Amino acid sequence: MPVWVLWMIAAALLGAAEIFTLTLSLGLLAVAALVAGVVGALGMGPALQIAAFVVTAAAALLVVRPIARRHLTQPPPLRSGTAALVGRSGVVVSEVTGEHGLIKISGEEWSARCIDEDQVIPAGTRVDVMDIEGATAIVYPREALP
Repeated sequence: MPVWVLWMIAAALLGAAEIFTLTLSLGLLAVAALVAGVVGALGMGPALQIAAFVVTAAAALLVVRPIARRHLTQPPPLRSGTAALVGRSGVVVSEVTGEHGLIKISGEEWSARCIDEDQVIPAGTRVDVMDIEGATAIVYPREALP
């Protein structure tokens, strides 16, 4: 059996192991074994195959892996401005209908309207902000949520 076939088998085994472990290392080693197999299939000798494997593995593990890990461990993007209000709760200051109303969110008063146009939310009711349209909070009463 030619040596390049062994490289391809090793690449397949390392790729399969990466699927189960999700370490990022085994998949990069699988790519390096694949490169070495291609070099072997092109008729290069075992020394060049090993060199191709070592260079590719080193480049992948020292350059690609840290970048990939950094992207996986980044914190979620922070919401700011009006987008940060979506999902928060508030209290109805004056009755909220499908047309108008007033609520208090984090100490600030906002114009509001109910997401359900036929619903009327009385003052003092706790609501959840579903969306912000311009300077108007689109709300739904908390008690009505499932």
